[in-house]
Amino acid sequence: MTSRERVLAIARREKPDRIPKDLSWGLCPAKAEEFRRRTGAEDYWDYFDLDYRPLEFAPTCRTRDAKEHFAGRDGEPGFTVDEWGVGLGHSTDPSLHFEHLISPLKDGMDEEQAASYPLPDFLEDYRHAHFKKTVEGWHARGLAVCGALAQTIFEKSWAIRGFQETLMDMMAEPEPLMILFDRIADLRIEQSKLMIRAGVDILMLGDDVGMQSGMLMRRSLWQQLLKPRLARVIQAARELRSDIPVFYHSCGNPGEIIPDLIEVGVTILNPVQPECLDHQAIKREYGDRLAFWGGVSAQRNLSFGTPAQVREEVKRCIDTLGEGGGYLIGPNHMVEPEVPWENLMAFFEAVEKYGKYT
Repeated sequence: MTSRERVLAIARREKPDRIPKDLSWGLCPAKAEEFRRRTGAEDYWDYFDLDYRPLEFAPTCRTRDAKEHFAGRDGEPGFTVDEWGVGLGHSTDPSLHFEHLISPLKDGMDEEQAASYPLPDFLEDYRHAHFKKTVEGWHARGLAVCGALAQTIFEKSWAIRGFQETLMDMMAEPEPLMILFDRIADLRIEQSKLMIRAGVDILMLGDDVGMQSGMLMRRSLWQQLLKPRLARVIQAARELRSDIPVFYHSCGNPGEIIPDLIEVGVTILNPVQPECLDHQAIKREYGDRLAFWGGVSAQRNLSFGTPAQVREEVKRCIDTLGEGGGYLIGPNHMVEPEVPWENLMAFFEAVEKYGKYT
């Protein structure tokens, strides 16, 4: 089987010849540099024979004026503004690769501001002119292609409004926030259409709505404010291609809303964090309706265990989530600086050893 055939098989909850593999959100910058130093290679996707490639929009040519919402910070070392208008504070330590988000509407957002706030120019031709040729090229190599629209609605909204402020708005004054949610959902619908027309195999959506111990918000609040908008995105995608698999990512424990995700059309759940979700229980309860993607703890064994413990965890994931098919294995998060090289190699060795169905 080709990589594309394997990924499509697991999306149908079937058994491929071997379990396809992934590196979740990839190697962090420090780990990517170590990869290049150790291997002499540039592309870890090819080097590790990963089974899919993410289709993404080209970088924007627009710049956002820092003066509008971040007076006095324009030109500050390590400070930038992204295409969503969100301020980013960057560390000078290369191992600390996450940015500090500074929300432009943190101090207040009324309905007019929510309706007029500038969103990115994804729909301009130059942002997606490469789609069709890129998809055709990866398909010609036997690779699956996933249309990547992570941080679909909730995360981009709170980046603009502020995390705490968004959660408070959802409870106390949701009207302006719903305008922003709807505008971002509308944009995601148009983005997904462009990706589907280009021929992607899977639509990748997601928002981090879970903590280690449960949801960030009451299930009823998620159902009221976020579920209908996610449903609209998926429905629009399915109007173009009725059978397109829909991948949904949420770190933490989204267990409460799994039935809702299935109801709106999600068919693949990621990352299935073992710290938060019982693999045996979730496979038993939902394995007839969901495929699973991820599963290997980046929080424990991959980062702080031994190679033997990594190999044992890979086998355990394959034996549980991979039973009967419907599983693509990978870490449940980016490979961080703490991950020993030996553990990363142990992950791939174990997938090779235990991941064959035939």
